[in-house]
Amino acid sequence: MTMVGRESESAAVLGVTSGVLILTGEPGAGKSTLLGLAADRHQGRVLRMTGSESEANLTFAGLHQLLRPVLAETARLPGRQRSALLGAMGLGDDFGGGGLGPAKPDNAHLREAEPDGVDTGRGGPPDRLLLGVALLTLLSDLARQSPVLVVADDLQWIDAGSLELLAFAARRIGDEPLAVLAGARDPGEGARGGATAPFSGFPLLTLDPLDATAAGLLLDRQPYPPTGSRRLRILDQAAGNPLALIELARANGACGADSAGSADGELLPPTDRLMRVFAADLEALPEATRQALLLVAADDRAVAGRVEALAPAEAAGLLRITGGGRGGWRARFRHPLIRSAIYHSVPLAARRQAHRDLATLLGAEPDRRAWHLAAAAEGPDEEIAAALEESAARARERGGYTAATTALERAAELSPGRRDRARRLVAAAGAAVSTGQPHWVRRLAAQAAALTDDPELSAEASLRVGQVLTLSTEHDTAMSLLLRAAEDPKLRRVALSSASVAGFYSGDEEYRLAVRARAHDDPWTLTVTDPTAHRSERVAAIPTLVGRADGDPARLISLGAMAWLLDETALAVRIFDDALHRWRLGGSLPIGLGCSAGWSYLDHGRWAQARTAAVNTNSAGAGLPHLDAAARSLEAAALALTGRTDEARAAGSAALSLVDPHRSRAVAVRARWALGMAAVADGDHIGAYEQFRLLFTADGDPVHYACSYPGVAELAAAAVRTGHGAEAAAIVERTADRLAEDPSPRMRILIHRARALLEPSQAEPHFTAALAEPAGGQWPFERAQILLDHAEWLRRRHRITEARHQLNTALETFRRLGAPSWIDRTQAELRAAGVESAPAGPDALTSLSPQQQHIIRLAAQGLSNREIGERLFLSPRTVGSHLYRSFPKLGVTARSQLRDLIEASGQS
Repeated sequence: MTMVGRESESAAVLGVTSGVLILTGEPGAGKSTLLGLAADRHQGRVLRMTGSESEANLTFAGLHQLLRPVLAETARLPGRQRSALLGAMGLGDDFGGGGLGPAKPDNAHLREAEPDGVDTGRGGPPDRLLLGVALLTLLSDLARQSPVLVVADDLQWIDAGSLELLAFAARRIGDEPLAVLAGARDPGEGARGGATAPFSGFPLLTLDPLDATAAGLLLDRQPYPPTGSRRLRILDQAAGNPLALIELARANGACGADSAGSADGELLPPTDRLMRVFAADLEALPEATRQALLLVAADDRAVAGRVEALAPAEAAGLLRITGGGRGGWRARFRHPLIRSAIYHSVPLAARRQAHRDLATLLGAEPDRRAWHLAAAAEGPDEEIAAALEESAARARERGGYTAATTALERAAELSPGRRDRARRLVAAAGAAVSTGQPHWVRRLAAQAAALTDDPELSAEASLRVGQVLTLSTEHDTAMSLLLRAAEDPKLRRVALSSASVAGFYSGDEEYRLAVRARAHDDPWTLTVTDPTAHRSERVAAIPTLVGRADGDPARLISLGAMAWLLDETALAVRIFDDALHRWRLGGSLPIGLGCSAGWSYLDHGRWAQARTAAVNTNSAGAGLPHLDAAARSLEAAALALTGRTDEARAAGSAALSLVDPHRSRAVAVRARWALGMAAVADGDHIGAYEQFRLLFTADGDPVHYACSYPGVAELAAAAVRTGHGAEAAAIVERTADRLAEDPSPRMRILIHRARALLEPSQAEPHFTAALAEPAGGQWPFERAQILLDHAEWLRRRHRITEARHQLNTALETFRRLGAPSWIDRTQAELRAAGVESAPAGPDALTSLSPQQQHIIRLAAQGLSNREIGERLFLSPRTVGSHLYRSFPKLGVTARSQLRDLIEASGQS
């Protein structure tokens, strides 16, 4: 049976057997009812996660709720994944109590010696990728046994850590019978700002208000359908909200009147009206029930010992008692507004007493106890503030930055002294930087600034705001704040480092010079502000800097970015691989640096990994348009190279729409490069020239001091096909002059290619020099392009034998990379050179998608499906599906044959 007025929505929800669907709407729109309908009809296992205000600040509380019924199934997970998952929920490998509590202080239960001797349980926040892969693997394993439906209600009240992990897993659902249905309030309906951001981008089904016909039918189906003027009043007040219609009809039946002159004839604002209706149900309940309701309204886990007292409320339909056993009892209210009405139906003093009573019972759970003490506080209290500060520290250790920020903010409110209040607000701003919410950081920093004139605290507040704004489009503000913070000697280095990133994203020459003038001898800041100056000296310093990083993944990520900027692509990839491996073992990736790894992978020919980096950066959901644009530009580039040009144009255009191209030059230049490559792939040379020309100013200078240069050869290639050779030649020579002091091998190669294309009569030495560059193998796609260009030049001079060799070599690389447009162009050249068909047809391995190729190579190394899935952030089931589809194409029947296949293809 479907819901009145929700027939199409019911069909949509019941039709989800794999994938994700998010229901949104105002409170009372019917989200929970639809989710319940789907759960009741589901022919398999149903796992639930329901948000509650009392646990919104408890890290991984939702995860514990979701997995409590299947904790025994975690025994099948790889040891490191199981340890991480149980540890996040405060359980050890030998969990027995099942209660939600803090993890062991020394994280001992997360430690497991790996074969290579790496300690996977180092102190610090848990690895979110490892947790995400563990959850994905567990859900995939369950789906292999029977279809699985994950129902997540009230996303806005689910703790941020659990929400991010569920979103991570949801984004990687393949074709397995695994579905996620979720409900979330519309923005502005009392939810935490940005709380559901991790679920952005999923398919949405918005529950709009019922129309007049459906609303009338719903009223008619109630036990006491209202009539006359009361009916009109209810229809008007409810405004199509199903829950309001039902509750107002119930109130109408209870009073048994239909008089226009009744006391409630005056209409109330919607929120007050609904609150009044829900609170009215309490009057008929026994006093003991109302007391118990107040406690579970304050904490929906405070059910133990009160089940009997709550029975009348359950019979009245206000709530349901769920759980029991190891996980304990929980109260699930019919609607959040019911809970709010109950909580606010008593005076403030009674609410405070309820929190004090709960705190007394929670001596063994310091985090929950601290929050109840804070809610009961009547004024500043240093002891409670200190307890919240300790709770925040525990949350940060477990990666719960949102919970940590909230705890520190409340601790500041309860601090008796102004300096302690300011100090805790600044600490909260520091934690909030990791949540990626600029408005939150700004507000906290502003509150701190208003409390103190302490220069150190003011400088740190400026630093925190500047850091989070680095990833926004507000580069001017970020630079101003970071340069101000750099005046503090203790913060100078980190502030200038952050400022160099803001300047890089902006591309503004004034910013670049301002930061560089203050950089002194810091190699990172000097490289980011000008990767072309003293390049060889900077490259030589990287190995020493890597040694000093002492395996810290965040520092290694930065050094990988440094190597990438210096065009040491192979070195950058090695550093990134090491850093990301360590990150999976327990590190934490700095926000926003994932894209630099992605561009390195793209340049090095690892396109599937580049797209993975883009997806993971974009799936952070931080509400930062600049970061989203950066991820979209990277994704657009990978899509263009792999021939998915329509998608590439959509992603590239989206990137440009999210930023001001004149103020976010790095992203704009990368997006235009991607759009240009999509045009090249489609054979649209005019469109390609238009995009590549925009990488340089009208005078021929780079729009971005670092990102524009790699497009110079593509500009030349498009120019010779559109009659703009002279203009492009001037830009090429201007670029060569600017880089003459110490050009990278890559730029030497690209300039040689550009000159060869623009000056055909003098092309031979340029082609020869470009192909003879020892470091050229770092950029396989660019090298294959030069081989193709050279072969075309040779064929036109009737040097057919030489051309065929170059073409066959280029074709092999393009096939390995999965570049269909360039494969077609190379095959056309081969036919023009007298080869009627490509030798022996396409190579079997390179006929696969880049992701399938990557999976095959890892399988050939002996990795299991679980291990492959962990590396590529896929479920083992999805990995198995790719292998199942790939084996027939490769002509193999067993994994043991893959190593020989890889070696025979020459692509190992």
